[in-house]
Amino acid sequence: MKSPGHKTKVFTNPVTSIDLFSGCGGLTLGFRMAGVQSILASDIDENCEKTFRRNFPEVPFLCKDVINIELSDVKEILGEKRPDIIVGGPPCQGFSLANKRRGKVADDPRNRLFYGFVKFVDWYSPKAFVMENVKGLLSMQGGKVIQTILEEFSNAGEQGYNVAYRVLRASDYGVPQNRERVVVIGIRKDLNIEPLFPAPHRLDHLVTVDEAISDLPQIEAGQGSEVQAYRSEPQNAYQKMMRENSEHVLNHIAMRHTPRLVERFKAIKPGQSLVDVWDTHGAVKRGAPSEKSDIKFSQNNQRLHGDQPAPTIAASFQSNFIHPHLDRNFTAREGARLQSFPDDFVFEGMRTKMSWEKGLSQYQQIGNAVPVLMAKAIAECVINQLCYE
Repeated sequence: MKSPGHKTKVFTNPVTSIDLFSGCGGLTLGFRMAGVQSILASDIDENCEKTFRRNFPEVPFLCKDVINIELSDVKEILGEKRPDIIVGGPPCQGFSLANKRRGKVADDPRNRLFYGFVKFVDWYSPKAFVMENVKGLLSMQGGKVIQTILEEFSNAGEQGYNVAYRVLRASDYGVPQNRERVVVIGIRKDLNIEPLFPAPHRLDHLVTVDEAISDLPQIEAGQGSEVQAYRSEPQNAYQKMMRENSEHVLNHIAMRHTPRLVERFKAIKPGQSLVDVWDTHGAVKRGAPSEKSDIKFSQNNQRLHGDQPAPTIAASFQSNFIHPHLDRNFTAREGARLQSFPDDFVFEGMRTKMSWEKGLSQYQQIGNAVPVLMAKAIAECVINQLCYE
């Protein structure tokens, strides 16, 4: 197998992608920073579509369940254009191998999102694909699920793919967050290249929470406005990078908290969570405010260490974490900084949502996204393999 080694990259034409399960566009933005041009994105969520169109107005967006997308739907948008890379993160949490016959496994409703991704690979046989997913994918059904996924990709498209996977940690690529994700990379077999993964960046230290957000307005619970001035000049290289194309702070409005919740937050020290102050500040039973709830969640209301990278910023981060120095949860913009979204990336839709409301909130969009700088590192690694003399 050939290896790109230290050869010279050649970009005779822009490297193009189709972005499936795009969400608000974390992968798309990281790949764009690496020089990849998205020619189509798709997601089922209407608020993700609003955010994506706001930030990538030049990219056609197909807001539809991938299961129901037909090749004719795509050709109506792309004509005869073909992507070099297909990227995305199909949810695989419910993957089932109850029936091992290939057709039956593909037809299982729990597996259809993954096979929707495979469907696009079959249609276009791109030079490469990138699929990201939760780390837990590797242990599902004793490792059989990841093996089935590798086999499906190995036989996908016209040529099949050389496929490999690796667990990558976001903080290794300059993201102020210790998020770990499984990344599966496939390169078409006729190109005779084995997939490589980005090496950790040579960082003098891991970017911390304080380094990521300390220049933002230090607002209290319930404070903030749609457009705000920065608190200070950039204090470090990370802040300078985040602010490069932005003159104001957006999406930085703090959630309202009851006085009782603020008192709870005041009692929680860095590294502690609700369970550490349960006797005095624990949740009470619904309808019985004098009695403590029997349900304890160790990740609820965890105050982060300012001098360390954040733990995984999940879709529920609006209630999971407390600001290192202020007695409130994080704002959407602070979460976006921890996901390495630059400040000129604007999030649309409701800030938070009730269970009956449709569409993902800004917090959920941010938490579901692939950290941008990690996506950029993956993209640079892939195109280095595809474009060389």
